[in-house]
Amino acid sequence: YGFEKPSAIQQRAISPCIKGYDAIAQAPSGTGKTAIFAISILQQLEIEFKETQALVLAPTRELTPQIQKVILALGDYMGAICHACIGGANVRNEMQKLQAEAPHIVVGTPGRVFDMLNRRYLSPKWIRMFVLGEADEMLSRGFKDQIYEIFQKLNTSIQVVLLSAIMPTDVLEVTKKFMRD
Repeated sequence: YGFEKPSAIQQRAISPCIKGYDAIAQAPSGTGKTAIFAISILQQLEIEFKETQALVLAPTRELTPQIQKVILALGDYMGAICHACIGGANVRNEMQKLQAEAPHIVVGTPGRVFDMLNRRYLSPKWIRMFVLGEADEMLSRGFKDQIYEIFQKLNTSIQVVLLSAIMPTDVLEVTKKFMRD
């Protein structure tokens, strides 16, 4: 993937994430925040176990496949399966893919992820890591309530990783509700 040396934020955040700690990573755009959670998720995956083990929320339909691409590229030789759950895509196709693929990782927009959880096509049972990508962007787009509703459906022992370019007070408020350590 062309990595030579981890960026400053990667040097500080990858290790705690891999160890299973809740984490907040704030750094400007283009500093490799996506790689932080992609590497952390892939390190913790049980590849033989064909269930969704990580859930990544992204604020836009455009960003979702980009994140999926990074995860698939980094996890290429592992056989990691990553599904993009995007609002606007055909719901029936989405349901069929989630059932047929049993992806290890689901990346999606809050609305579609919430819908798939409600319809029980996405099971929260084995999800151990919950990532909020571009948290500031998600909150500014009004996804706060949906994110809370998704979080309520997840295991209480789940690891939460929050990434943001900036850390306004509304993002800090969210961290208080989601994070333990």
